[in-house]
Amino acid sequence: MVLRRIIVAGLLVFLLSSVAAVASEIYVYVDAKGNYHFSTYKVDKRYRRVRLWKNKHFVRDLDAGKYDSFIVRMGRKYKIDPPLIKAVIKAESAWNPQAKSRAGAQGLMQLMPGTAKKLSVEDAFDPAQNIEAGTRYLRMMLDNFNGDLVLALAAYNAGPGAVKKYKGVPPYKETRDYIKRVLRYYREYLAK
Repeated sequence: MVLRRIIVAGLLVFLLSSVAAVASEIYVYVDAKGNYHFSTYKVDKRYRRVRLWKNKHFVRDLDAGKYDSFIVRMGRKYKIDPPLIKAVIKAESAWNPQAKSRAGAQGLMQLMPGTAKKLSVEDAFDPAQNIEAGTRYLRMMLDNFNGDLVLALAAYNAGPGAVKKYKGVPPYKETRDYIKRVLRYYREYLAK
């Protein structure tokens, strides 16, 4: 796995140095087996545009694509739009499966240890366990707040107790910024 990442990184550096002189953007698709497909035009809707001169996290964004089929399955299972799941992941961890917050939240969807335990997660840094538990928790928040996405996101970030206490979005800057960020990412993923 490490050798594969080194090879991919080396190929990307070569590709980027070659392509950067010719084009300012390329299109990338990562299939279910983790294979990368590059194009200078959008072959079909699976391909995502990558702006080479702006994207500091190019490799991480490419890695994010390897979770697409699993996210779609979890979206179907828990009746949540896959672009919303992606938006939460991007806002929570920027697609870093090893992310850990100062408060102790872990993994792609930043599960708190207590929440992870309640959801029977053995390894919060395992992308599959994390995405499934995070999606299930988001579904629980949507159900708790009658499908109100803004309140569900507030509860995902600040906890359902805070949303109930304030009878709406808590007056925390972090939570309000989080909701705006997730909704912006959601719109971006819907447009792809």
